[in-house]
Amino acid sequence: MQSSETPERDLYAILNISREASDEEIRKAFRQWAQVYHPDKYQDPEMKDVATANFQRIRDAYEILSDERKREIYDIYGLEGLNSGYELGEKLSKPEEIKEMLERLRRKREEDKILAHSRPTGALLANLSLPQYLDGGSIIRGMAMSSEVQSRLSKRNSLAIGGNLSVTGASGTGSASAMLKHQISSAASVEFVATAGLRALLSVQTSRQLSQHSLATSGIAISLRDGSINLTNAWTRQMSDISIANIHLVLGTESGISIGWQTKDDKTSASGEVKFGTASLGASAQYIHQFSAKSHGRVSGRIGSTALEFEIGGGRIISEFSTVRLFYNIGIQGISWKFELHRGGQKLIIPVLLSSEFKALFATSAFVVPSLLYFVLKKYVLKRYHRNRERQKALDKMAKSSIQVQEARKVAKKAQKILETVSNRKKNKQLENGGLVISKAVYGNLQEMERSGEHREDHNDEVASQVLDVTLPLNFLVNDSGKLKLHEGIKKSGLMGFCDPCPGIQKQLLVEYTYRGQNYQVVVGDSEELLIPQERT
Repeated sequence: MQSSETPERDLYAILNISREASDEEIRKAFRQWAQVYHPDKYQDPEMKDVATANFQRIRDAYEILSDERKREIYDIYGLEGLNSGYELGEKLSKPEEIKEMLERLRRKREEDKILAHSRPTGALLANLSLPQYLDGGSIIRGMAMSSEVQSRLSKRNSLAIGGNLSVTGASGTGSASAMLKHQISSAASVEFVATAGLRALLSVQTSRQLSQHSLATSGIAISLRDGSINLTNAWTRQMSDISIANIHLVLGTESGISIGWQTKDDKTSASGEVKFGTASLGASAQYIHQFSAKSHGRVSGRIGSTALEFEIGGGRIISEFSTVRLFYNIGIQGISWKFELHRGGQKLIIPVLLSSEFKALFATSAFVVPSLLYFVLKKYVLKRYHRNRERQKALDKMAKSSIQVQEARKVAKKAQKILETVSNRKKNKQLENGGLVISKAVYGNLQEMERSGEHREDHNDEVASQVLDVTLPLNFLVNDSGKLKLHEGIKKSGLMGFCDPCPGIQKQLLVEYTYRGQNYQVVVGDSEELLIPQERT
């Protein structure tokens, strides 16, 4: 019903009814508009096309609002909930049940959209060492890369093929893997994985949704080199709206058990894990704070039989698909920086070892100097860059919006043209009886008009582009009793013959009218009720 290029129109505004309108009021409003916009009333091809387009809008609004279930969905989710082709079960009647089903189907649609195409992901790691370079060696201590392509074969089957290579000094390793996933049902799946290389394996893993809040996975892996077998079991439980807990058990050559948790809200997320195994034991934790929609900070640490390190840093979104991160790491391996660039599904990671020995002054300087440098760059370079970028985006948006507004104004003027005959007839009848006559009505940025010093739409091009003359449609909306009512909570830009002349700017409606020989003027907000005549204004 609505193009993705145009804003959604309020169905209640199209019929000029309140959100609490009864079935009879909906039918009455539809009949009133249908009498004017029915295509069969017009012989001129252009007028017939205009009438057809507007009649379709009226009929769509009526069909949705006159259907109790469709109206309830529209009131919750708008046209999105209807246009997405959601099929609701007959037993769903409560708003919360409808909302839950819509959320579930929306997530499924997003997942299907993601799986509809191949998704390449990859990472490149360049491990640098400053001490090694200062000793006359190569600054590159090692490199590693990995890549994976996921592709959907059918509705239930997907395939992922990947590989990785790593080089440290004069030695290197590599492996390749293929994974076939079959969705047995909406609650269960099975994965078959084959890996060739240093660790040649065949494995099978099954997952099942035990309940709305619980997930279990089980797997078996067989080594093609020595025939050893590893069994894995994992359980994940949704503990609350923001927290998840999990247990992972491994039985085999490297048996162990790990217990983890994760909690996340709008601003923060934290996770931790404790692991006990035959080969190692340890614990790790991580905390992330979202400073804004574009930047975050992270603190993490690991301690155990094979690791002891602390890491602090953060990242910032620099474009729609790109994020940069910088971390400071100190541990038993030394002091290092780590740079990361994430672009779509690709990652570039550059750890730089600064010193293999711990020195308090050097450790402090390695943390303080980059931090100060970041804040200086942020204030004098990055902020200016982003400010200029946002300004350019705003200009581009304004240019695009201007084109859309021009098209919307043309549509509104054409809709008014259809109303002209009936509107003038109503106006003449009210003039004869001394009733309500709209002499002037403009809708849009009235503050700009006031600054210009005169309530005239054609005062200058800038003012004219932000207001719309709606005298004709308001005269049409005057009922047989000589009253005009626009309902509270309904944006006036959705009314027939109206449009939004200045998107993103606060709008008002100015109405000058005569009633029983007296002149009146009233101004109301975009969503405020208008009820005239008012003999005292």
